[in-house]
Amino acid sequence: MEIAMKSHVGCVRQVNEDFYACAVDLAGRVLAVVADGMGGHQAGDVASKMAVERILKEMKKVEHNMAPLEERELLMDALLLANQEVYEYAEAHPECNGMGTTVVATLVGNDAGVTAHIGDSRLYLYKENELIQHTEDHSLVQELLKSGQINQMEASLHPQRNVLMRALGTEDHVRIDLGQFEWSDGEVVLLCSDGLSNKVPEDIMGNG
Repeated sequence: MEIAMKSHVGCVRQVNEDFYACAVDLAGRVLAVVADGMGGHQAGDVASKMAVERILKEMKKVEHNMAPLEERELLMDALLLANQEVYEYAEAHPECNGMGTTVVATLVGNDAGVTAHIGDSRLYLYKENELIQHTEDHSLVQELLKSGQINQMEASLHPQRNVLMRALGTEDHVRIDLGQFEWSDGEVVLLCSDGLSNKVPEDIMGNG
């Protein structure tokens, strides 16, 4: 398995609010996490880093004989504990009011993986020369798309496309979406924040 990671602050902001990590050989599996913080300086970057580090800590509890259902529950619990930590930090630090972060995480084995996510950071699978979005955004634009109020072209240009319906750390209790997938040699698992998916069309992402 080959692993690559990259992040860039971009051309607008001075602080990179994204944080990511990868842990190999967790009972024969690989854990990858991407978080995109929000709340501005002293908040977004703190939230994303705090969440990723807590998830990494909790996922060290994975065991060799765990079934996919158990792996997903462990991953979900890790995100929920990260949510509590970020939320309590914001409550104790008024200067970080409004802090939160998106999170997408996957625990990958040789031929399958489980996922957990909240917000609009995404997991894609690249197989048979096709880029397939595996997660569904928790955003206002996604809700408008699902209800048929706008089309895909309108969604890509919508002035409120960055408005989230769910994020980690913004509430005491949150709902995490879980999933699983199969993959094989030659296929790619891609985790990214909206810094990539909102700026680069999927056809170019799939050919990059």
